[in-house]
Amino acid sequence: MNYLKLLSKHFTLIAFLLSLNAFSQGTLQEYKSIYPDYNELIINDNTSYDFFIKDRKLNVTENSYNESMILTDNGINNNSESFTYSELVKLLEYEAETVINNKRIKVTQTNEKESRDDAIFYNGVKERQLIFPNLEAGAKKIYQYKREYVDYHLLHKFIFGNSFPILNSTLEIKTDKEINIGYKIFNDPNNAIEFSKTEKKGKYIYKWTLKNIKPVKYESFSPGFLHIIPHIDIYIKDYTVDNKKVEVLENVDKLFNYYQKFVKDLNKEEDKELKEITESVIANAKTEEEKVKSIFYWVKDNIKYVAFENGYEGFKPREGSLVCNRKFGDCKDMASIITAMAKYAGLKNVYLTWIGTREIPYSYNELATPAVDNHMIAAYKKGNEYIFLDATDKETRYGIPTAFIQGKEALINEDGGYKIIQVPIVSGETNAVTDHVKFKIENEKLVGSGSLVFKGYNRSNLLSQLGDAANKKRFEYIKSIVVKGNNKFKLLEYTEENIKDRDLPYIINYKFDIDSYIIKIDKDIYVNLNVDTNFDQLIIEKDRISKFELDFLTASQGTYELEIPQNYAVKYLPKDLTIDNELLSGSFKYETKDNKVIYVAKINQKKILLDKNDFELWNESIKKIKTNYGETIIITQK
Repeated sequence: MNYLKLLSKHFTLIAFLLSLNAFSQGTLQEYKSIYPDYNELIINDNTSYDFFIKDRKLNVTENSYNESMILTDNGINNNSESFTYSELVKLLEYEAETVINNKRIKVTQTNEKESRDDAIFYNGVKERQLIFPNLEAGAKKIYQYKREYVDYHLLHKFIFGNSFPILNSTLEIKTDKEINIGYKIFNDPNNAIEFSKTEKKGKYIYKWTLKNIKPVKYESFSPGFLHIIPHIDIYIKDYTVDNKKVEVLENVDKLFNYYQKFVKDLNKEEDKELKEITESVIANAKTEEEKVKSIFYWVKDNIKYVAFENGYEGFKPREGSLVCNRKFGDCKDMASIITAMAKYAGLKNVYLTWIGTREIPYSYNELATPAVDNHMIAAYKKGNEYIFLDATDKETRYGIPTAFIQGKEALINEDGGYKIIQVPIVSGETNAVTDHVKFKIENEKLVGSGSLVFKGYNRSNLLSQLGDAANKKRFEYIKSIVVKGNNKFKLLEYTEENIKDRDLPYIINYKFDIDSYIIKIDKDIYVNLNVDTNFDQLIIEKDRISKFELDFLTASQGTYELEIPQNYAVKYLPKDLTIDNELLSGSFKYETKDNKVIYVAKINQKKILLDKNDFELWNESIKKIKTNYGETIIITQK
C-alpha cells in the first residue's frame, strides 16, 4: 500500500509545461539580493493535466516543467534532478538542459534506476536521474517530462513547496465537458492559492497558482510535510460516454468499491498446508481470542516483513498460501495470511483493513481517494471492540495497534460492507517506563544498581533497535539506555529479562558507578538525584511552524534511593513539585526513610499531537521540570 507514497516521493519536481520565456526573468544579482541565504531558487514549478475522452475511454496525461537558477558556487553541487514512473504511470517523453547566458546545453547524462524507499524492498517504480552539465552561479536547470496515468484512480497530489524558495507554482487541469472532477485544498488557511475556472475550445480549464513560496523548514517532532505544506489532491468524480455516466471517486462507497476488486477473490480456495499449520497453532487455545492471538504471534514470528510491490501489487494482497510458502510478505500479505488462518480456525470476525499511517493527514470522509491510505492490516472484532492486528512490527504485543497508526481511521472490510473505526491512542500508562535505582557513596563515587522496566511501545521500540546485537555492541547499547548522571558513568554489568515474551515488560537489571558526580565541600556533600533528564531538550521554538508530534505517549517513573553514609545527616531536601494540565502531569517528591533519601519523579504525557496553541503551556511545564532537574540534596557530617 506504499505505492502511492512513491508516486509523490519527488513531489518537489512536479511542474506545468510552459514555454521557457513565459515569465519575466530576474537577474542573478536581483535573486541573490532577495534570497541571500539560499544556494538555489526555483523559478517555475508547475504541472498540467489533460483529461479527455478518446475511443470511448477516459485518458489522463500529465505535463511537468521545472526551472531553477543556481545562486551560489555551493549550489553547483546540486547538479541532478529526478522524477519517477512505473507501469501504472508511464513515462512518454522528457527533455532537460542547462541554460547559461541564453546558451542551451542539452542534458545527455541520464540514469534509470529502481526508486528506493527504506520501507520497500522492491516496488517497480523507476527513477530517471538527470545530470546537468556546466553549472555555475546564474545557470538554470530546466527539465520537463510527460507521463500517462494507466489508472485514473491514482491521480495524486500537487505540492506548493520545496526546501528552496519558489517564485511561481501552478497546477492546471484541462477537462472535456463530459468529465466531472473533484479537488481538496489543504494547509491554505489564508486562501493564498489563487483559483480560476475558464472555458476554452470546448474544455474547462481549472488553474491554481501560488507565488513567492517560502522554503519548507525541517523541524524535529513534525507529523510530516503533508500536515504543513499547501497542496491539492485531485480526483475524477465521474465521466460520461455514449450518454452513460461512469462513477469513479467521490465518497467512501466508491473508494470501497474500487478496493474491493483487489480483494474479492482472495483466499477462496482452501490450502491444505496452511490449514494444518493453523490447526497446530491454535491447538492449545481455549477461547476465540486466544486463537486470534496465537495466529497473530505465529505470523509475526514466521513471516518476515518485506515490502515487495510492483504495479497493482501495491494494492492487491497475495494469497495466504503463497505468503506461507514464501515465508515473507508485505503489509497486505500479512493481513491476507492472518485473515486466511482465522478462517481456517473457524473465526468469521477477522477482517482485511485499509488504513493510512500518521504522516497522512486525511480522513475518509474528507478525501475518499487512494491517497488516504498507504497501509493494510487485519482487524479482529471482539464484541463491540476492534483489536488491530499489524504484523509488520515484530515486537508490538497483541492488544495494541502499531504506534504509527494511532488515532487514524481504519476502513474495515466487514461482512461484504465496510465500517470506519478510529484506532485508539494508547495511554502513557500502557507504555510506562519505570526505573528503580539504589545509590551509595563510596570513596567519593556514586555507586549503585537499578532495574529499568519497559512496557508497550517503549518495550517494542527498544527491542527493535537492539535487534540481534551481541557482546560489546549490545553492552554499549545497553549502556546508552541506562546511563545516569554524567559522562563518567560506568556500566559494570547487566542482565535482561523477558526478551522473547511480548506480553511481559522488558527489564534491564544493571550495576554501575559514576565518578566526579558528587560534590564535597568541607562537611557537606551535594548530590543531584535527577540522574535522568529526558525532558530538558523538549522546549518548543517560538517560531515553530508545524505541530509537535510524539511517536507515542509515555508515563515515566524514577525512584531513586540514596543511602545516607554513617555519621551523616540530611541538611537540605528540595521542595516538592507538582504539575497537572491537559498536556502532561508530573510530581517530584523527596522524603527521608530508613536512613535513606528517597526521590520519586513521575511524568505522564497526555496529548500525542500538540497544536500551536499548546506550545506556551508545554514550554511552561518543561521549564518547571528543567528547573527541578537542577535541585540538589545536601547531606552533612555530624
